[in-house]
Amino acid sequence: MSQAHEKKETPISRNIVENEAELKKRLGFGTSFDVGVRTLTVLDKHIQIYFVNGLCDIQFIIEQIRELMLLESRGRVNETTNVQQAIINHLPHVQVEFVDNLEDATTQMLSGLVFILVEGEDRAIVIDVRSYPTRGPEEPDTERVVRGSRDGYTENIIINTALTRRRIRDDRLRNEIMRVSQRSQTDICISYIDGVADPKMVEILKKELKAINIDGLTMSDKVVEEYIVKQGFNPFPLVRYTERPDVAANHLLEGHVLIMVDTSPSVIITPTTFFHHVQHAEEYRQAPFIGTALRWTRFIGIMFSLLILPFWLLLTMNPNLLPPALDFIGPNETTNIPVFLQILFAELGIELLRMAAIHTPSPLATALGLVAALLIGEIAIEVGYFTPEVILYVAIGAIGMFATPSYELGVALRAIRVFLLVAVAAFKAPGFIIGMTIFVLFLASIKTFAKPYLWPFLPFDPVSAWHILVRSSVPSMRYRPTFLHPQDPIKQKSE
Repeated sequence: MSQAHEKKETPISRNIVENEAELKKRLGFGTSFDVGVRTLTVLDKHIQIYFVNGLCDIQFIIEQIRELMLLESRGRVNETTNVQQAIINHLPHVQVEFVDNLEDATTQMLSGLVFILVEGEDRAIVIDVRSYPTRGPEEPDTERVVRGSRDGYTENIIINTALTRRRIRDDRLRNEIMRVSQRSQTDICISYIDGVADPKMVEILKKELKAINIDGLTMSDKVVEEYIVKQGFNPFPLVRYTERPDVAANHLLEGHVLIMVDTSPSVIITPTTFFHHVQHAEEYRQAPFIGTALRWTRFIGIMFSLLILPFWLLLTMNPNLLPPALDFIGPNETTNIPVFLQILFAELGIELLRMAAIHTPSPLATALGLVAALLIGEIAIEVGYFTPEVILYVAIGAIGMFATPSYELGVALRAIRVFLLVAVAAFKAPGFIIGMTIFVLFLASIKTFAKPYLWPFLPFDPVSAWHILVRSSVPSMRYRPTFLHPQDPIKQKSE
């Protein structure tokens, strides 16, 4: 799909007064306080510098005006005639380019650059002096590690590309930038290593991004994700998000492609499988044995999060399935509320508490936890709304969900857990078996950019499957993942 309509380009006139009138109408001078223009006369030529307060480095503009004032005196002594060339020679900046229409000039200006119009010239001089308001590269809250780097991506796309470039000093690392959407004109960067990443994958992503036809990317990377993967009602994440530059750099070296969206601290990693969402950087910051133990602890937590409540409900509804040694499982007390409804109400309560914690200021979060644990939970058991076992298993399921590295995967597994609970409540043991079968078949049917979601188990790749189950030492991981179709499949050359 192409853009809905091509932009109409207005060429820059050699008459600077005409340009000024058109730009004042476009940019709302006199209405918008943050857009500005500085007019000078240099060597009998009118010069105009257009800028946006807050998005560019004002100190540079002051420095440039000072240079132009000096040029006025030097130029008259040396009888300079080519004013535009003289200005270019006196620009104290490294990134300078030309545009020949007002649309490109204004878009660049609204992106934090400045452009200079010279009387008698039909091209504008564009200077990159962006200085976006941003926070420091702090460690992301959702991907903390005990040992390792503490920097993280920010909402500034320039800083993000620099954090990645710092870790991969390869001249084949490509950061291709484009603008997407009709009104917001959001900067999007595609990052990949030329000679490693699959060029077909890079072209597919470029085509999908260029086809985005929307007013603005208000939710930045999430809107981009919905356009490029066509997720629909599939609850499982088809791309991976990370805020850690080391994680992103590692995926680049494997052959993945990154998508960075300006104003978002998260980077999209494509393509990914189910097992990319259950790995964490902490596993690679410890010894291989400890990393494997951490990985399996996380696997068990995720499986418990998904299965413990439906399986316990099944045993509660069918006590005859329990062996004599486990006959203590099941509620010892009866209430007027069925166990299935108790579980649903408890799940709803956990979700409400999570939402309340997000919207609660940090100093009050501890008080919120005390209210939830001591008042609501304890009193609900004493009154008889819940049995203690329901609270126990719902809490275990919640802990397993929070242990999932990918928040999106945790939410998807919670939805599947509710589906299994409904299946068990409706059909008991057959419902549990059929529900699990549907769940596995559904995962097996998912593809991301024509890549199997359950790779390396479907289709089976024994070497890659071993690296999923066991955190192998880095020297033993010689090959890049085959499902990415890397141009250079060997990561480490043998001596």
